[in-house]
Amino acid sequence: MLGWLRPKLESKPPPDTRVYAVGDIHGQSTQLRALHDSIRQDAEKAAESQRVIVYVGDYIDRGPDSSGVLDQLIEKPLDGFRSVHLKGNHEDFMLRFIEGDIEAGAGWYANGGDATLTNYGIEIEDKWPDFSVLVEWREGLSKAISATQWRFLSDLALFHVEGDYAFVHAGVRPGVPLKSQDPNDLMWIREEFHASRVQHDYVIVHGHSVSSKAVNRTNRIGIDTGAGYGRALTAVVLSGAERRFLHA
Repeated sequence: MLGWLRPKLESKPPPDTRVYAVGDIHGQSTQLRALHDSIRQDAEKAAESQRVIVYVGDYIDRGPDSSGVLDQLIEKPLDGFRSVHLKGNHEDFMLRFIEGDIEAGAGWYANGGDATLTNYGIEIEDKWPDFSVLVEWREGLSKAISATQWRFLSDLALFHVEGDYAFVHAGVRPGVPLKSQDPNDLMWIREEFHASRVQHDYVIVHGHSVSSKAVNRTNRIGIDTGAGYGRALTAVVLSGAERRFLHA
């Protein structure tokens, strides 16, 4: 427990490694392509030989092209990078719905899932769905999603560590070791994490909660700048003790 409270005065990725972390994409395939271009250009100047890119989740919903985002991540990974994909609460909603949790479909629909359903060719009526409609949506979506996309979503990790940095979707519960965190907290937590000034074992890099610009604190870095609402898509660049941000 004391190690969890130990301050990190100078956080770094592993030696000879440059890390990029991409915030919540939310169906914005055009912005993702543009951000990838910026990351490629930045990496060309990198002194480090190892390059890692971590996507913190919420690839789907709200934006117009969730399927295109998934295909881009699966079929067009950045050359010369090791790619890590984390699970966001929106992917969790979608997975639980397809796996048979029909009630999860209503919550998903209310939180931007309507855009994903439409993107997959499911007809959406402008009224709250009853149980039978949710069943129809699930059947249609199960047929529309590709096997490759399903495997990708099923294999998403909940956290990832690079040197002094840990990457999660939403945040962590202060005082709980990373490997003991509740998966729901990793995908959903907000206030308790945001308000905490505890110096965790790692600097936490996260998305999930929208801010007008990237949050850069001693104990956390927030990189959801609202792409799902038509704002910027952001990546943080971690190189030595330096932190920079790229936007698209």
